[in-house]
Amino acid sequence: MGAHSCFSNRQRKNWRLPFLIAIFGISVLVPLKVHAHPSPNSILLLDVSSDRVVLEAHIPLPELALVLGDEIQRTPDVLTERFSSVLHAYFLEHVHAYVDKNHPWGVAIKQMSMDKGRYIDSNISYYEVVVQFVLLPNSGEGTRSFTLQYDAVMHQVVNHVALISIRRDWEAGIIHADTTKDVSVIGWNLSNNSIPPLQVTLDAGSWWKGIASMLGLGMQHIKEGTDHLLFLLTLLLSAPLTVKSRRWGNYGGLRYSLFNLLKVVSAFTIGHSLTLLVGALGWMHIPSQPVEILIAFSILISAVHAFRPVFAGKEIYIAMGFGLIHGLAFASILTDLNLDTGQMIWSILGFNIGIELMQIFVIVMTVPWLILLSRTPYYSGVRMGGAGFAVIASLAWIFERVSGTSAFISLMIEKFADNAAYGIGLLAIISLIVHFLNRPKVNVV
Repeated sequence: MGAHSCFSNRQRKNWRLPFLIAIFGISVLVPLKVHAHPSPNSILLLDVSSDRVVLEAHIPLPELALVLGDEIQRTPDVLTERFSSVLHAYFLEHVHAYVDKNHPWGVAIKQMSMDKGRYIDSNISYYEVVVQFVLLPNSGEGTRSFTLQYDAVMHQVVNHVALISIRRDWEAGIIHADTTKDVSVIGWNLSNNSIPPLQVTLDAGSWWKGIASMLGLGMQHIKEGTDHLLFLLTLLLSAPLTVKSRRWGNYGGLRYSLFNLLKVVSAFTIGHSLTLLVGALGWMHIPSQPVEILIAFSILISAVHAFRPVFAGKEIYIAMGFGLIHGLAFASILTDLNLDTGQMIWSILGFNIGIELMQIFVIVMTVPWLILLSRTPYYSGVRMGGAGFAVIASLAWIFERVSGTSAFISLMIEKFADNAAYGIGLLAIISLIVHFLNRPKVNVV
């Protein structure tokens, strides 16, 4: 007896084409006004690497209950714990993969959890079971062409379908949501009363595509990572300045400014590169919430230092120390990609290069204007204003990440970050005007 027969209040339904036609005819001839939602579909997401395929299935709980019984809907929050063995057995019975049908791939369940989807007509939420399967090909078989046989729920619920997408395919350069590729649909074929398996055939990939996509992902992450850039730029606000009587003094000269800049940026790079490597390879794992809180705290510390030299001359240690924290956040992005070891090593390299390229670009676009302004009396206002902005942003992010609720101020900060290019342009114009107005006058005799 299959695992899905464990609930006695449900019986297997043997749908047949004539019965479906009859039901359809009645529904057309005798229209009824009902208040029901369209049946939600299952979503299948494939993460393809060279030695395995990870299949993540999002299965609506109301649909699964039509097969396993209403009992599973009573305490959905703990469903995967209460019925763990039943669900494991059921799902493993209905997911298969192979190149040669006589030699099926190994299939294992990596994890199960609960999430929520929404009905498309009303936006009302429903629970869904999220199951991650690991499909392991046989020796000598690849992952770019195989057959997927999947019929969970739909083997009894005839109007249920599964929508399939390639979420990640490293060798094809598909590694984030913007590049997700829709593949097909699995469902009943009423002409022959069967659920045909899906032939998955992927275009030839290359490691160069994978590395290039990771480089782009690194650049994109820093571009969108307002908190990472704000920490670094806030720490650089004081780089051109000397310290006098435990306060920030005057401009220390171009060589002095560039040397301080190089020290801080290099220390931050070394710090985040180390933990990116360690975290991405799975040698260290820290939950994301404390990491994100510490990142916001690092911005607060750098802002306080910009107000007054708290650790003058020791910026290199602060940059490296907090760089270690930022690197853990970078690593969490790579660990979600389900890559094999070889792909992960090259991904770390490409991702890190992308991070550095975008950091260099932002620094080149902003720091020259800060150095130019630091030679004038007006830089104190710029430094204090930048530090004040960083304090507000960091406190908003700390509140948001501790409480789990969105802060209005952080939304405003994100909108400001979206228009950062205009801010940099304005900074450049102001710097040039102030520098021109404060040039020493030359008396002509």
